[in-house]
Amino acid sequence: MSNPKTFPGFGLGLRSPHYQEFLEQKVAVDFVEVISENFMLDGGRPLRILDQVRQKYEVSLHGVSMSVGSAHGLDHHYLARLKALATRIEPLWVSDHLCWTRTTAHNSHDLLPLPLTMEALDAVCSNIHYAQEYLGRTLMLENPSSYLSFPEDEMTEASFLKEMASRTGCYLLLDVNNLCVNAHNHGFDPLDYLAQLPLSRVREIHLAGHTPGDIRIDTHDRPVCDEVWALYEKVISQVGDVATLLERDDAIPPLPELLVELGCARDCARRAKREVAA
Repeated sequence: MSNPKTFPGFGLGLRSPHYQEFLEQKVAVDFVEVISENFMLDGGRPLRILDQVRQKYEVSLHGVSMSVGSAHGLDHHYLARLKALATRIEPLWVSDHLCWTRTTAHNSHDLLPLPLTMEALDAVCSNIHYAQEYLGRTLMLENPSSYLSFPEDEMTEASFLKEMASRTGCYLLLDVNNLCVNAHNHGFDPLDYLAQLPLSRVREIHLAGHTPGDIRIDTHDRPVCDEVWALYEKVISQVGDVATLLERDDAIPPLPELLVELGCARDCARRAKREVAA
């Protein structure tokens, strides 16, 4: 089974306003990340563009519809299309979210939260085992943003992720913005959360902006805030050389503006390494 590589690079989410620049220039990134479902096609312009981008850059596939939390199991047709895309692209890794998105009759197109129970953990682990065996790849799973919790919860999200990784051998994609959003929304200390995570299983970090307020909303439509940068620096000092990805999905600015922000991530990582070495 193919495992996620240790790849200490800095990348951007590949979005359509920047396609031509990535094709015509050598953009100063180590890799790009694409939303898997946008390219799980039999052909067409998006897939042709991804083929061309792949010739110049490493690519990771990041999904939003695997629905590893589905109680009735995974969609075989979905996995078949994802496997075909991964075989074609040979990505750095294949990732998705700890969530559920669909029933047998309906896809919500949203990352819905799971109750943090042993029953849900059993279902998630069963689905991950099935997906990894079918794909022939070890998955990475991301901590999602959330806006509610369940009275039935039996453990913290960090404990759930730890047990999930232990049972399935999967790796973790740590979204620092989501962690900040959830810590505020649910009233916990993000450093306590990190202390419960098996940080040796983290292979990638996500950074993004959110909408502040009494309830913070994970909108990916603005620059990374100071609080997220500060937490990122703490995280990177503990996890070491893993990949960092900057996401922007709405109000997408010109590419040079995103590259400046990605430079801030490089600066944070350098500072963290100096402090660890001191």
